[in-house]
Amino acid sequence: MESHPDILDMRERHARAERAASTQQGQAVEALALVTGLYLAASPWIAGFNGFSTLTVNNLIIGIAYALLLSGFGHAYERTHARAWAAALLGVWTIISPWVVSGDVDTTRTVVNNVIVGAVATLLALAAGATAAGTDRDRARRGGSARSARIAP
Repeated sequence: MESHPDILDMRERHARAERAASTQQGQAVEALALVTGLYLAASPWIAGFNGFSTLTVNNLIIGIAYALLLSGFGHAYERTHARAWAAALLGVWTIISPWVVSGDVDTTRTVVNNVIVGAVATLLALAAGATAAGTDRDRARRGGSARSARIAP
């Protein structure tokens, strides 16, 4: 393994993933995103609008997808940026879904629940992206990537 041509790049990617996941901000975002996704999935039963089957199924699927997207985001560093944007889109979808899904489901209870949870989900996704971008800025301040270190004499 030590003779692998990309060993320095692999080590740098692993180190960036560890830095993103080991910061207090990264751990807090990951934990809050998991709780937010699980709440979104269970919210029809918690908030009491499980009678609206289209919104219930929507929240269940979106909540599980959101929790899976942002849980462990630091360990998949290269895809963190795309995951954060996808999770932000899920947050925006959560906000508008009471008016978009079929059926007359835009009651006060569903709108308040989805707007608050969607806003929190969007902000957490943006924070996840910022956490990953912060490790890129730290790396740039320290002098570049492993690839440039390999080329130097």
